[in-house]
Amino acid sequence: MKSDKKRWNERFKGKGFAFGKEPNPFLKKYIRLLPKGKALDLAAGEGRNAVFLARNGFEVDAADISRIGLKKAKKLAKEVGVTINTLLADLNLFQIEKEKYDLIANFYFLRRSLIPKIKRGLKKGGRVIFETYILEQRKIGTEGPKQARYFLKPNELLRLFKDFRVRFYREGIFKEGGRRKAVASLIAEKA
Repeated sequence: MKSDKKRWNERFKGKGFAFGKEPNPFLKKYIRLLPKGKALDLAAGEGRNAVFLARNGFEVDAADISRIGLKKAKKLAKEVGVTINTLLADLNLFQIEKEKYDLIANFYFLRRSLIPKIKRGLKKGGRVIFETYILEQRKIGTEGPKQARYFLKPNELLRLFKDFRVRFYREGIFKEGGRRKAVASLIAEKA
């Protein structure tokens, strides 16, 4: 089995951007609900969400295991005239500094062991924006991981953030970017 680092470096080594340059549609639609300040984009890949946050006034740290992805993220940031800080990190081992961030973004990267670190890394009043696949995605089968552990169970994301104030939540099958996806999406505030 390939290591995550090798797999993602291979995915990002092409000339184009594997997931495009546009931000995640959920992030784009609900940016107004997010507090300005210091942001951390986890599993940032080639930087489309990190760059979007920087364009909207955030000071952004973009963390990812792929050196190639982060290099492309820096290039994209320069292309649009913003600055991001990149952090080469294995998120399975990554430690988030206590109460450092006003916002932590996590899109399509599910490691349940990271949730307590996200909570610890947010300042009081800070928010998390999180979107990833739910089990129903396996029936749609258009994209996503193969292993069941990388899918959320019904209402699991709500339970994982039960000690936060939920500002927005949805779970189900949605059409975005021209494709159907089964996802859970959350914006929640640290009390």
